[in-house]
Amino acid sequence: MKKTFVLSHPKIAYPRLVEATKSDVKKYLKRERNKELPSYADFWGFDCKFGLNAETAEIIHVAEINDKISFAESQEWPQFYLEILATATQRVKREVPEEDSLFKGE
Repeated sequence: MKKTFVLSHPKIAYPRLVEATKSDVKKYLKRERNKELPSYADFWGFDCKFGLNAETAEIIHVAEINDKISFAESQEWPQFYLEILATATQRVKREVPEEDSLFKGE
């Protein structure tokens, strides 16, 4: 999804437009997560960008989308750009740092 959400309408109140955009994003994420994964992948990851327009959009984490939309609402932006691209990815094993001797029970 690469979309510029316009937050102005002659008959719909601004807060309702913001809630509608949050709902659209939530539905899109659910729809993408329900698609069948390729055999090599463990889960659907999302590459996201958010900004006033496509040129100034910054990379964000998928969990930050609602916060960014709320920020745009608080600043009363007339529009914002949101890009969400689904990517099938594999889980990566985290490297655990060596524990101190205090935690080993010595």
